Amino acid sequence: MKSKTRFLPLTVGSALLIGSVVPALADAEAERLKAIEAYRQQIADGNPSDLLAMEGEELWRKPYGPKNQSLEKCDLGLGPGVVKGAYAKLPRYFPDTGKVQDLESRLLTCMETLQGVDPQTVVKEKWLRGEKLRMAKLVAYIVTQSNGETIKVDMSHPKMKETYELGKKMFFYRAGPFDFSCATCHGVDGQRIRLQELPNLTKHPGAAAGWGSWPAYRVSNSQFWTMQHRIWDCFRQQRTAEPIYASDATIALSVYMAAHANGGVMLTPGIKR
Repeated sequence: MKSKTRFLPLTVGSALLIGSVVPALADAEAERLKAIEAYRQQIADGNPSDLLAMEGEELWRKPYGPKNQSLEKCDLGLGPGVVKGAYAKLPRYFPDTGKVQDLESRLLTCMETLQGVDPQTVVKEKWLRGEKLRMAKLVAYIVTQSNGETIKVDMSHPKMKETYELGKKMFFYRAGPFDFSCATCHGVDGQRIRLQELPNLTKHPGAAAGWGSWPAYRVSNSQFWTMQHRIWDCFRQQRTAEPIYASDATIALSVYMAAHANGGVMLTPGIKR
């Protein structure tokens, strides 16, 4: 004889209990969020990324590499040597390379052409070691110079539109043992993992908050992460193939996020869990 599933009746007492517990949980959640936000505001005034940015400014001006040249003639899109506001307009199409580039891939181009640095020495390095640490310092300096600027990525060039479509496909592509995509975490409103909100990057508010606050200093491991580092870690957490540093795939994802963030405000470097 098959057993039947039994459901306990909902009594008046249990209904009252549930009715009291749910608001209490909601209140506790609100208090936790307030405490997290208060903590972020406390450390924002002394963002450790500022120290990295100072070092990055020195590296920008200091001769380096086989050619013993500085990066002061590097064109980030607003003209040779112009750093102020440049990151707020990246990624973008660069006629001299015929490619869409984000900040880090563009710096690789400048390091190679101006200083004679082999890009592979950066690409193959471990995160926050050697040449990648040097790159992170340069990034910290450059993004700081766009803090408070309006995000204004020019999507008019056909290559930008093509790259956006690739980024969109990648954003929703499911892979790995968990069948995750970028959209699993960042395609729904109101999600959070542990103490960190997960912005919905498919909509302007979430994209502006997410894209606009990266690169960022991560309090949990006391490290400054570039956007390339952040994208790589998302793939790692999906347990799927990790992208090559500054590859077309990572740039496409950046274009997809930045396009949705257009009109938002850069608050870089951000402070994250």
